[in-house]
Formats: sequence, C-alpha cells, structure tokens
Amino acid sequence: MWAMHVITTTSELADVCERLAKHPFATVDTEFHREKTYWPQLCLIQVAGPETEALIDPLVKGIDLSHFFALMTNTSVEKVFHAARQDVEIIHHLGGVIPEPLFDTQVAAMVCGFGENVGYANLVKQVTQATVDKGARYTDWTRRPLSDDQQAYALADVTHLRDIYAHLNAELETTGRRDWLIEEMATLTDPGTYLIEPEQAWKRAKPRVRTQRAMAVFMELAAWRERLAQNTDKPRGHILKDEALSDIATQQPRNLNKLGNMRSINSSFQRSNSALEVIDAIERGLERSLDDVPVPKVGSALSAADAATVELLKVLLKATAAAHRVAPKMLADAADLELIATHARADVPALKGWRRTIFGDLALQLKDGKVALALADGEIKVIATETTSGHSEA
Repeated sequence: MWAMHVITTTSELADVCERLAKHPFATVDTEFHREKTYWPQLCLIQVAGPETEALIDPLVKGIDLSHFFALMTNTSVEKVFHAARQDVEIIHHLGGVIPEPLFDTQVAAMVCGFGENVGYANLVKQVTQATVDKGARYTDWTRRPLSDDQQAYALADVTHLRDIYAHLNAELETTGRRDWLIEEMATLTDPGTYLIEPEQAWKRAKPRVRTQRAMAVFMELAAWRERLAQNTDKPRGHILKDEALSDIATQQPRNLNKLGNMRSINSSFQRSNSALEVIDAIERGLERSLDDVPVPKVGSALSAADAATVELLKVLLKATAAAHRVAPKMLADAADLELIATHARADVPALKGWRRTIFGDLALQLKDGKVALALADGEIKVIATETTSGHSEA
C-alpha cells in the first residue's frame, strides 16, 4: 500500500524548506477546516518542487512553522497555488506573511483561455491527461493518523501542479500575457485583501433592505456580528445569518420583547447578552448619519436604452473573450457591464489595465456609437461607424 513519511518535526521541516529554496518555484496547497470556527484551522500543508515533495503536519505539538513562512517570503522562489485566496488567507493569518512572488494557476488558466474558474481536477486532465482521485476530497483533515488515501490525495494537489505550472508559464510567455497575470496577483498579494475590518463587514454580506436607514442599521449589525465572530472564533452564520440581520434592520425592534417576537430570533438568543448588544447596534444605526450609507438598489430596473446597451456589451464581451482566448469573467461580469452602461466613468476593473486595452475601450466606443457590431461569416465583428475613423475588430 502506498505511504509516505509525513513531516512532524521542526528539523525535518527546516530541511525540506532548505531544499525547496534551491529551486525557482515551489507548489503549495493547504487543507483546513473552518465549518465550526471563524478562523480557519490549518490541518495539513503540501509542498513540492522539481525534485522534492512533502506533507507537513501543522497539528503536531511543538512544530515551528517559521521555516515554511520564510520560504513563503523568499523572493527567489515563486510560490505556485491553485485558487490561492483561501490558502494565502490562512498563511497570512497564522504567519503574518504573504507568499510572494505568487502564481495562481486558476487565474493563469483563465488568462490562457481554459475557461472560467477552472477546477484543479479539470485542469490536470486538460494539461496532463491524468485523473485526480476525488475519493478523499470531503475528508476530516483534523483526524490522525492520515490514511494512505488521504496522503496520496493531498500530495497529488501539488505534484500535478508542477506540470500545470510549467505548461501555463510557457503559455504566458508565448502569448505575452505574463503582465496580465502580474496585475491579477497584485490583489492576491495585497495584505489589505485579507484584512477584515468589522466596519466593512456589511460588504461581504447580503443585505436585503429597502431604505437607507435600514441599510445603516444593517451596517451596524454586521459590524457587531463580525467583532463577536472574531472574538469568539465562531462562524458568522452561527451567531446570526444574513437573513436575520436584514429582518432586524428592516423591523428595527427597540426592546428585547419586540426582538424576541421576530421569527428569525429564537428564544435562547433573546435571553443572551448578544440580544442586548443587538439592541445597542440598532440604536447606533438609527442615530448614524446617512452621508456614508449607500442607497439600497432594490427594484431599480434599467431603462430600455440602458438594458439594450447592456445586451450589446454582453455580445461584445463574448466576442472579445473568444478572439483573445480569455475567460469572459476575467474581463467583466454582469454588474460591471451595467455600470459601464449607466455611468460615464464607471469604476470597474474592465476599464483599467490590460482589460481596458482589449475590452474596456471598445465597450466605451460601442456605448458612444463610435463602433458597431456586425455578423460576418458566422463571427461577431467590431466595425468603426461613420462618426469615427479607423477600424477595429474583435
């Protein structure tokens, strides 16, 4: 039966990190649990290089992960992840560092035309023709010892990644799109991406409110819930779900009896200290200035002209993405298109950097009537109108 040695001592970890540091890249993945906690619990670290591969057990008492964190900040070694955001979040939380330089193969795959949010197993199949065994995908990584199947599954997450990295790296060089990826990595390597300020927590939630005052209350409730979740290490939803926050923000109960009569509040919560804190948060929301409170977008249907513009932009997006072999989502999403259609200077990624070069400028020209869309030989073409000179084609 297949088995490998799992690193459980600081000296072994120092040795493997020293070996990995001698190579230009290292592939990295993590396994963690956060179903019952606010902060993710790191359960396993997988690493591999051109000549090295290892599993690291961070749950072993006394193991010092500082050698791993040092490798993450070694600028001579590119750290390769697939769908890196959650991995980077836990590394930043535990070690206070950001892996850099960073290469996210999911983002690189979208840049190279492999589709939107391509999964690891799918990417392995497309690039290497290998099949990833998903048998241990939904496993309890906190239990010890790890089975042979668990170890094999975990290690495959970084060994196949070596071939994927080589393939995508070559593709980026061939297409001249490495700068595109570097732009995308800037967000993932920004510590601010992982800074969760309670006052900004409402942006991550789904407020279902209709008035600006209700939004102000929701913002205070979301900040209260975020602080409590962080301090008690509980998932937000275990305290109160977004739907309950929206319900409270809309009804704005000012005492415990009225709070307890709401369907989204159970009797045990009504009797807890948290109930009093909710009442206080409601009061803060009712007293808050509305100057920095966004107006909820509820039932704000687009005008017929704007809706038509959005539909044209969707066609342009698909045509541009196909012409440049890049996933449409990398260029813009539906919300971006609506903002471009309805605002003169929309602050969206599609109008910045490489996205603007290949799509954003064309989108603005289409909106202003400077270019038009035409169907020729079964393909969408972008043609200049009589009001402008030149000719462009997606």
